[in-house]
Amino acid sequence: MKFRTDLALERHEMLKNELKGVKATKRENDEATTTIIEITDNVAAKKLGKAIGKYITLEMNSFSDEPAVSDGRLKALIDSIKELLPEGDGVVLVAGVGNESITSDALGPMTASNIFATRHINDELRKYAGFNEKLRPVAAVSTGVLGKTGIESSEYIKSICESIHPECVITIDALAAGSVKRLGTTVQMSDTGIAPGSGIGNNRKRIDEAFIGVPVIAIGIPTVVDALSLAAELSGVNENEFNSTEIIQKNGLIVAPKDIDLLTKNASYLLALAINCALQPTLSVQELYSLM
Repeated sequence: MKFRTDLALERHEMLKNELKGVKATKRENDEATTTIIEITDNVAAKKLGKAIGKYITLEMNSFSDEPAVSDGRLKALIDSIKELLPEGDGVVLVAGVGNESITSDALGPMTASNIFATRHINDELRKYAGFNEKLRPVAAVSTGVLGKTGIESSEYIKSICESIHPECVITIDALAAGSVKRLGTTVQMSDTGIAPGSGIGNNRKRIDEAFIGVPVIAIGIPTVVDALSLAAELSGVNENEFNSTEIIQKNGLIVAPKDIDLLTKNASYLLALAINCALQPTLSVQELYSLM
């Protein structure tokens, strides 16, 4: 039985040998360890269970730590977002994916609620509000979940894109990790889009360029781990040797850290600030912080 994980880094770590079509590079600084994995062909994509594209994984201090304007993690996040953003200054749609009623799945909606929306601000209003430099037009939404809305997140986002014609879409969603050490300490960004719920076996329609029609940047933080993965990790055995109990196998138990409320709150705030900074480079971190 394969362990569930949304992280390309963890899937790459499971490989026993180098895989053709996969390029991995790493850089380190005081703020974060950044691993970039590029999947370039279909064979490698199938082997890793991830779409062709670029995956940036940042490992940093836990998001249980209170964020601040001077937070060293912020720069690492901003730089990585800018690395994936297409060139241009057109409209960007930021979409929070997930269930705001479940703390471990609320990262997307909570992040979207702190995005500095500017698409409605014309030049006259901008000057009146005291912004001297031009603002990039940004729109923000929370898609809700299929069980409540009857609408797939991908359909919701596509319909908005057909109306406002963004240059790109940024999605934020909570992820599942294969290791407890990744919870609240890892951020994955990619230019491949996302399949909501895939990490916990609840695959929804993909939100990607092929379906939406514009580039999709996916950003996520692991907030849960599969109980099977957790039990195997604590037992010190690999997935092939682990003899899981029937209840874990059949019921698909998912485990969240005890400080999930604090983790999600802090992570969503820091992610929103990083996205705001990446999209509005003419404004300072302090200015954007005050607008959230």
